[in-house]
Amino acid sequence: MISENVIIGRNPVIEALKNDREIEKLLIGKGAEGSITKIIGMAKDKQIPIYQSDKITLDRIAAGGNHQGVVAYASAYSYAELEDIYALARAKGEEPFIIILDNLEDPHNLGAIMRTAECAGAHGLIIPKRRSCGLTEVVAKASAGAIEYLPCVKVSNIGQTIDRLKEDGMWIAACDMGGVNYYNQDLTGKIALVIGSEGTGISQLVRKKCDYIVSMPMVGKITSLNASNAAAILMYEVRKQRDGK
Repeated sequence: MISENVIIGRNPVIEALKNDREIEKLLIGKGAEGSITKIIGMAKDKQIPIYQSDKITLDRIAAGGNHQGVVAYASAYSYAELEDIYALARAKGEEPFIIILDNLEDPHNLGAIMRTAECAGAHGLIIPKRRSCGLTEVVAKASAGAIEYLPCVKVSNIGQTIDRLKEDGMWIAACDMGGVNYYNQDLTGKIALVIGSEGTGISQLVRKKCDYIVSMPMVGKITSLNASNAAAILMYEVRKQRDGK
């Protein structure tokens, strides 16, 4: 099992270096070429210790992941505050656009959602402290570097956080069955999208606190989408509606 403080792969390591992650040391595969040269140069500029390593060692550290000849040891990912999300929105001159994940447990889904959220222009994610995947290195890898740009807030209670967001003027839209078709719902303005867990979806308590429910029409034999796919569709609907104003 890969350590939570290990970053594997060339692009994730480059993004970490660009964004001033605290890197303790860098392991480089013997004979590695290409973008490894750029990584070495960036590490030297930041006075980060660099060590050569053999492929067997890198394979063991990466625990089967595609390390591409480079492994970085970093301090754990730090979580943001809600104000950090608002600050990012203000800096971009936009209304806040937030993704709330209700007990999402699959790190690959979390990473994929972070990647799409960053690309679609969301300003941050909110995840619960319990019964949820955190910011592990598997998430970092799946996010393709988005974890370095997108604030992620970890909260004790999603329901109470939704109440706080409403006080701040946010509209809360839950992705769940039995709602309005997402393309018929106004998703402009200050908006937070709630995405549920892979197995049970959104909890009833959280659902009741949302302003409206949006659904995707299911006309095939399968009646549900993967959480990251559903999130991607809704995030780009928000993007479409914002761009169309």
